Amino acid sequence: MILSMSGKEGKRGLVAESQALDCLLAAAVPVSATETVGLDQALGRLLATPLVAVMDLPPFDNSAMDGYAVASARIPPGGATLPVSQRITAGTSPRPLQPGNVARIFTGAPLPPGADAVVPQEQCTLQEEEGQALRRVFIRTPVRPGQHVRRRGEDLACGETVLPAGIRLGPQHLGLAAAVGSVGLEVFRRLRVATVFTGSELVPPGRPLAPGQVYNSNRHTLHGLLHGLGCEILDLGIIPDDYETTLEALLGAAEDADVILTSGGASVGEEDHIKKAITTLGRLELWRIAIKPGKPLAFGFIGETPVLGLPGNPVSLFITACLFARPFLLKMQGAARWLPRRFPAEAGFSRRNPIGRSEYLRARLERHPEDGLRAVLHPRQGSAQFSAVAWADCLAVVPAGRTVAPGETIEVIPYSELLE
Repeated sequence: MILSMSGKEGKRGLVAESQALDCLLAAAVPVSATETVGLDQALGRLLATPLVAVMDLPPFDNSAMDGYAVASARIPPGGATLPVSQRITAGTSPRPLQPGNVARIFTGAPLPPGADAVVPQEQCTLQEEEGQALRRVFIRTPVRPGQHVRRRGEDLACGETVLPAGIRLGPQHLGLAAAVGSVGLEVFRRLRVATVFTGSELVPPGRPLAPGQVYNSNRHTLHGLLHGLGCEILDLGIIPDDYETTLEALLGAAEDADVILTSGGASVGEEDHIKKAITTLGRLELWRIAIKPGKPLAFGFIGETPVLGLPGNPVSLFITACLFARPFLLKMQGAARWLPRRFPAEAGFSRRNPIGRSEYLRARLERHPEDGLRAVLHPRQGSAQFSAVAWADCLAVVPAGRTVAPGETIEVIPYSELLE
């Protein structure tokens, strides 16, 4: 049974945004297959199993400063002059600190046994006298136990979880994994996503345009989003507005892909064949959602392969891909978090939304010293005016039936939550 909603919009068969998301996420079955890859190949992959520390980090007490390692109990409040008995650099193994002595030490070098603090060199005065075997240093300030010492295991203790499963591995995660000695990580296999772009008017960029033709910009938008998610893309190219061709393309894609994403052909026109093809080959779970732009979105299955039919208008495709396809794909990839975070901002515009659909407006965030973040709109908000998407850095949300006045608080979704 295809999802629908009650009320005025329900008469037109529109599905509430939250209901559509619930349907998609409930149907998203995460991949189970994993592989182990080296750190150099792990960037952007989804971690399949938690990484647990097999060592302490740092692995030994070490100095956080260039200075002198001391036994703090031997330094009176007024300071002291003590001989320097050894010099400890990073990567060396120190001797125990002799009683009544200090050790010259450098950042990252191991603390010698018997020392419990480091005095920065700026708080010391080195004294050299002719004929003395040892240099001496005057420590001018009181010393606290543990000062300027990085304790063993203070960052991570052996057995502690370093990285939880389900995170997308960034440079910071790889650096931490390397710091605890990992050379490989177990990640989920890449999700295979087939893309189909419908429209007899579409041609690839670089070819001359005949009358009535347009360039297929949606391919590069959608593939860019999929590359950002680390998906393996099966590009089935452009297909004409033909029912039999649509059936053949979707049936072939269902055999090879984990997910099928289509662009265009999901609306109500006579040349829109995606909805009918999904119904013929499998089952349709939902069709048309209560947002603007992006209403003609379809979702269903061909066999066990999910199909998400995105709108053909460039702005509508971008918004539905970010708000619906992205969370669906993230859950299928094994990610721990799927939905983008929304943040409050001040409206730097007025907008009346009398319809029963939430609007996602192309906006840019500006910081004002007194008012904080303010969202301003691009003047062109049409579903085919993609220049506004490229100009914007967030989506400003105007709920159904609401009028927004300048200065009111609204929700925004930064691109950083949608494209990274």
